[in-house]
Amino acid sequence: MYKFLVADDHPLFRDALISVIRGRYEECEILQSEDIERTLVLADEHSELDLILLDLNMPGMAGLKGLLELRNQHPTIPIAIISAETNKQIILQTIAYGAVGFIAKSASREKMREAFEQILDGHVYLPADIIRAESDKDGSPRRKDDPQFSPEMLHTLTRRQLLVLKSMAQGSANKQIAYELSISETTVKSHVSAILKKLGVHNRIQAVVGVTNIDFDRYLKR
Repeated sequence: MYKFLVADDHPLFRDALISVIRGRYEECEILQSEDIERTLVLADEHSELDLILLDLNMPGMAGLKGLLELRNQHPTIPIAIISAETNKQIILQTIAYGAVGFIAKSASREKMREAFEQILDGHVYLPADIIRAESDKDGSPRRKDDPQFSPEMLHTLTRRQLLVLKSMAQGSANKQIAYELSISETTVKSHVSAILKKLGVHNRIQAVVGVTNIDFDRYLKR
């Protein structure tokens, strides 16, 4: 049974979001909070949470500082942003700061449920227009299922780098990756830098978008 925390300061939106969640996960448990302070308390009390749905603009958030504080204190709990924010750079920054997805408050019920499923399956979720903008900078059309990186490029990565990239694709921040792989955060940063250089991308978002449909197990078996 899944356990959610809906963190938003608008009771009507929380009720609407809970209705969407229960429409897909009828037997799930759902907690609620209205500010970052209460969110942190509930995360402390419920470390087994499967997903926190976090509003960027509720009291105490101070921009992205609330997300960072939550990620630092609870690196193993997945956090997805659900917000009316439309600035693409801010949306991408939330992923760089460790969120596992960004869901627009204006999204349809079906899109929200699709996002929940993708995130709970261990993938990063971004709105389609953000993905298109990041994966196609030159304006040419790219099919959703076309891989951005060739097998030859992926084969240049060491096994440890592949594990780091896999964790990045699942939305893990550096601190969480370090915890999962039993290495230092400094080592993780070195691996991330090497990965970006080998794949020829400028940031971790481009790397994550490029491996959306990659079967990591195939490369890890070599």
